[in-house]
Amino acid sequence: MSLLLVGGFVGFGLLIGILFGFFGMGGSFLVTPALLVMGYPSTVAVGSGLAFVFGTSVIGALRHRDHGQVDYKLALIMTVAMTIGIESGKGVVVSLDATGQADLIISIAYVALLTIVGLFTLRDAQRTDTDTDGTERSLADRVQSLHIPPMVTLRGGVRVSGSIVFALGLVIGMLSGFLGVGGGFLLMPAMMYGLGVPAGIAVGTDILQITISGAFGAFRYAQLGAVDLPVVGALLAGSALGARVGAGATKLVEEDAIKGYFAAMLLAGSVAVAAKELGNAYGIELLNTASIVLIFGAAILVSGAVVLAAVCRLRGDRTGTWCRLTTP
Repeated sequence: MSLLLVGGFVGFGLLIGILFGFFGMGGSFLVTPALLVMGYPSTVAVGSGLAFVFGTSVIGALRHRDHGQVDYKLALIMTVAMTIGIESGKGVVVSLDATGQADLIISIAYVALLTIVGLFTLRDAQRTDTDTDGTERSLADRVQSLHIPPMVTLRGGVRVSGSIVFALGLVIGMLSGFLGVGGGFLLMPAMMYGLGVPAGIAVGTDILQITISGAFGAFRYAQLGAVDLPVVGALLAGSALGARVGAGATKLVEEDAIKGYFAAMLLAGSVAVAAKELGNAYGIELLNTASIVLIFGAAILVSGAVVLAAVCRLRGDRTGTWCRLTTP
């Protein structure tokens, strides 16, 4: 790997580290599609994404623990369930890879999931308090009203069925093993909207769970020789600082702003992977180039907006032009 490419991965890791610490996701929701867009085999993209998840999540988990934003009980249930699910998802990837259809199917699944979750989160971020009271909160209320034993009490005054939490983690784990993600882009909204967990606690708990499930997934893919260590090492070198910056920003930025930035990243990833697949299918090199520019450009813009919004809040300056622009 050339020095220029190494430098690019280090810089990308820095940006993803900021986004990871801020959103509670291991960054593979960008790393895996980025590697796919750059032409890496699907198994290597998935395995390297999970390895990056493990390395960067340790830093963020410690930082969020210092902020008191971790629910250990919820993390334990999710970790056990997702570990089981990851193994099932990995088996599907290996089977598809043998048929030569893995790249296409994983890319389509990425586009669909990123788009659905991104649009749902964007819609929620733009709603008024009245709209939210009548929709997302009612979903969490319905889930909390299902008294399927054992019942567990979570931080933030949330009481919910442990069986439902386990089932949710199992499904997300299967998707995690299939797509090569830590599950954060699905788990965080699931905890917020489905279980009613406050955003800050959902982020911190998500990161702790990712630390363990990401380690398991990376180990299983490493056994297949599907982890590119130079790429993972370069990404981790950049993410070490970024994760601490992003974690600190969650204490300064409003919850609706977190949701807005989150939605923007998911939708950018969706469009990038879709452009790459269309470019390959129709031989349009411009679309392949556009997909790379989009996924790296989105990371730069959103991570920059996160840092700027945190600085504005720290200074108490919400009237400046840049501060207004960085609040979704």
